[in-house]
Amino acid sequence: MQPLNRNAKSANAKVARHDPAPSRLKYRMERLKLTPGFRFCMRVVLPCAMAFGAVSLWASSDDNRAAFNQMIADARETIESRPEFQVKLMAVDGASPKVAEQIRQALPVDFPISSFDLDLGKMHETVVAMHAVKSAQVRVRQGNVLQIEIEERVPAVLRRGDRGLELLDETGALVGPTKTRANHVMLPVIAGDGAHDAVPEALALYKVTGPLRSRLRGFERMGARRWDVVLDQGQRILLPEANPVRALERTIAMDQAIQMLARDLVVVDLRLPRRPTIRMGQDATQAMWAAHTINAAGE
Repeated sequence: MQPLNRNAKSANAKVARHDPAPSRLKYRMERLKLTPGFRFCMRVVLPCAMAFGAVSLWASSDDNRAAFNQMIADARETIESRPEFQVKLMAVDGASPKVAEQIRQALPVDFPISSFDLDLGKMHETVVAMHAVKSAQVRVRQGNVLQIEIEERVPAVLRRGDRGLELLDETGALVGPTKTRANHVMLPVIAGDGAHDAVPEALALYKVTGPLRSRLRGFERMGARRWDVVLDQGQRILLPEANPVRALERTIAMDQAIQMLARDLVVVDLRLPRRPTIRMGQDATQAMWAAHTINAAGE
């Protein structure tokens, strides 16, 4: 029996030495290869890292970088110089001939020029900075034309100040200077401190001056608070700070009823609505005193 046991043990030892099962390290490596994170690193991260390292190594050479930049510049120049990107004309729409000429002088562009070399944002800032321009659109339209669409400010009043006569729009924004009033006889004239800040109120007053329009010389802002209506023959209507349009309408109605402004008056003071006063001219004052003297002598 003993020889058989020895032979069995030796056979078992041989079988154990030729066991096909993997080792513990190999088993763990196989398990690691099956994890999603490891597979992602091997398939994505490692190739990207190797590619990045290769590019970094290549770009570390000054000659390689210079050659690459020159290649990009040549490619860009080739694309930008193509005929379909060449702008050949400038069109200014919505502007008067004078404003259009000012825009062309403010934007000295040498045509033809590549559309990539046009700074449309800076051009837009230059155009809208002009006093006569209310809004503008700058773009390159089909046909390789630089299109500038303008909305001009419309003059609404004439302002007389230290710099002479200036045109303002309905909001009080400056439109531009003018030499004489004869070029804009249909526009009212304003003057005084802060007059440009109260243009809408001046226009409202101007609308109700129909019966006095032929005698109207303008509106003067007093103390940046209220208006004086200036008429010919040295007459003035002093309007209150509150509700000046209504006060002027009452004055016009009174003038139409009794021809008040046709008399020898210098000032009609409406600053106190409940107590309007008038200031007579020198001849009327002397005549009144003479009448009082005669009456007093007769008594």
